[in-house]
Amino acid sequence: MKLADHYRPGHRGLSFELFPPKSESGLASLYETVDRLVRYDPSYFTCTFGAGGSTQGLTLKVLDAVRQRTNLPVASHLTCVGATVDQIVQYLRQADRQGVDYIVALRGDPPRGETKFSAVAGGLSYANELVELIRQRSPAFGIAVAGYPEVHQEALDAATDMQYLKRKVDAGADIVITQLFYDNADFYRFRDACAANEIDVPIVPGLLPITNLAQAQRITSLCKSRIPASLASRLQEYDDPQWQFQIGVQHAREQMLDLLENDVVGVHLYVLNKSQAAEKMLEDCQFGALAR
Repeated sequence: MKLADHYRPGHRGLSFELFPPKSESGLASLYETVDRLVRYDPSYFTCTFGAGGSTQGLTLKVLDAVRQRTNLPVASHLTCVGATVDQIVQYLRQADRQGVDYIVALRGDPPRGETKFSAVAGGLSYANELVELIRQRSPAFGIAVAGYPEVHQEALDAATDMQYLKRKVDAGADIVITQLFYDNADFYRFRDACAANEIDVPIVPGLLPITNLAQAQRITSLCKSRIPASLASRLQEYDDPQWQFQIGVQHAREQMLDLLENDVVGVHLYVLNKSQAAEKMLEDCQFGALAR
């Protein structure tokens, strides 16, 4: 199935994002998570890609196992960081041989210790260039790109950020998956801006339920997303992990229900290789074919 077809009229897509664990026990736990999440009828799974291709072998191993366990399409993240065009093409060929269906095409963040992205000699500088390369060299892949409801941290302003997104879509992206956000007003503003700029591919909201405030604060500080003051205040009422899990997941579920009521095409969940929060969010929710 083509990537955009998961978001066709009368059908809501659901996808889960995984990351390559660092140990065999982590892999076993990840596969248990996949076995639990597949019960919610997802459209596909994605797996992240380490900086400079540091996890590329493990990313493909995870995706191969997920595909065999679920018989669902799988998507590999791919970045421009530390890679030449030849290395990117080599990875695309390997991913194709191993049955990867889709690519999440990203420029990628600067390597640790660096504050500014710089392409390596013979490499790419922008995500739209990566999309163009995939379309030229491996056109069978479906392509997802990232969108930023709160504006990319390096963009001059929202209008400039939207121009970059437009370039990625015009280069051949099939869908846009957003960065995490905790205020749906940011997503609706972003979706409206996409429509105003004639970005007519599916815009998929990405959600990360907060299960640990300190962890969420680290993640949002890296991507410059905002935890609303009211939510942060609620999470801090009690210094108790179960309280933070309950409040964070409740907020994410309310976000998701509101999004579904406002005609989103689907949802992408950042699950951090755990199933409990996603399971709580998805109770009694309908994805896939919708009742008419």
